Amino acid sequence: MFNFDHTTLIIIVTVIISLLAWQSKALFNRLIFYPPAVAKGQWYRFLTHGFIHADSMHLLFNMFTLYFFGRAIERFYTQYFGGLGFILFYLIAIVVAIVPSYVQHRKDSMYLSLGASGGVSAVLFAYILMAPWDMLYLFAVVPIPAIVFAIAYVAYSIYANHKGGSNINHLAHLWGGAFGIIATIALEPAVIPHFLNVLLHPSF
Repeated sequence: MFNFDHTTLIIIVTVIISLLAWQSKALFNRLIFYPPAVAKGQWYRFLTHGFIHADSMHLLFNMFTLYFFGRAIERFYTQYFGGLGFILFYLIAIVVAIVPSYVQHRKDSMYLSLGASGGVSAVLFAYILMAPWDMLYLFAVVPIPAIVFAIAYVAYSIYANHKGGSNINHLAHLWGGAFGIIATIALEPAVIPHFLNVLLHPSF
């Protein structure tokens, strides 16, 4: 029997909304994160921008990552908050991840942001915290230990954010990942000694 978990539900909803937004420019513009619109009271954009994507590759990459790591984190959060625990974690992550970008660009009428990367980064880094030596597959092909990926990911995101000139919101990636780590530790502090023990005593 098919197990319809909340990770799958989030993916289905995100794909549907993204597809609808691609077919309707008005809907796309209504959901995207746009600071001047937020300043006028359209606070829902803090959340809705996480359900639309720039193109099919953007959508595929985020949903592919969420599919492979979301269910493990979903089981963790369900232990504490029940069935909706993971959904709340994911939605809050999307909002938290975009807040620094809003603060930085709140007066920028040219700034736009979209995509689930903030929520997906939170899921990914929560997973890395629990299994630092698990293999992630870059571009679904190249194997790389989770902890190595995390270090490289953070370093590159910081560099790219300072460099600028990119359409990718690296700041949201960083804050989403930070939220995933902080929220997980706050919920279960024992994850810290677990992380250190696994990190220092890998079993390959």
